[in-house]
Amino acid sequence: MKSLGIIGAGSMGSSIIRGVLDAGYIRQNQLTVFDTNMQKLEELSRELPSVTYCDHALDLARQCDVIILAVKPHVLGDVLDTIASALSGKAIISIAAGWTVAMLSEALKDTGATYLRVMPNTPAMVGEGMTALCEEHTLTEEDFSFAQGIFEALGRTVILPERLFDGVTAISGSSPAYVYMLIEAMMQGGIQQGIPKDTAIQMAAQSVLGAALMVLSSGEHPAALRDAVCSPGGTTIDAVAVLEKNGFRSAILEAMDACADKSRKMSKG
Repeated sequence: MKSLGIIGAGSMGSSIIRGVLDAGYIRQNQLTVFDTNMQKLEELSRELPSVTYCDHALDLARQCDVIILAVKPHVLGDVLDTIASALSGKAIISIAAGWTVAMLSEALKDTGATYLRVMPNTPAMVGEGMTALCEEHTLTEEDFSFAQGIFEALGRTVILPERLFDGVTAISGSSPAYVYMLIEAMMQGGIQQGIPKDTAIQMAAQSVLGAALMVLSSGEHPAALRDAVCSPGGTTIDAVAVLEKNGFRSAILEAMDACADKSRKMSKG
């Protein structure tokens, strides 16, 4: 089994760490972690004592076969410069938003490293992530399979061409925020009807979770599932009519378009 290194132990990095270990995809002694925040490493070391923790990113790069770069986009270039001398034969996985395949190729030229661009989302923290893996990569078949397994341990994966990655940002990368707004609005509506706040949050979140699972498990079009809830002359059809009247659908479409447009601008620097 290959050794895995993760540079960056923030929210997404720590989610990957816990996800692959909880799923049994790799063992603690196959994992090496580096972060500039020593407090984060100390906290992880108490939780996961058999993981190797490095004091420098270059040490990690020397030790690991596959390296996930879970750092902010604006520092990724500096990180790659720091570890460049140790990257020959290594597989690099970048989760940095806005870092295109062309940018990775340029940054890694002459290092002897292969690369893969991926885009996970924050529900990976609870094992229900959605990760897009880029078709345009230079990993070996073995390394790509290993990389896909990492993110399948965090939820679901799809393989898409890079030209669709701005859309990926809109539909999965940023969309948890839209859903949280929906849950918050449903909670507020429940409170208006007299339901206690904590109960309203639970009911709203569980209803969203259940609806999403029905879409994934049934194979039905979302519109068909919506229609199944809308009994003729019933309460739901009136609610849906109000949502349509107030631009619910168009607001989502416009928001996603704005998100994808910003992603395109970020990729152009």
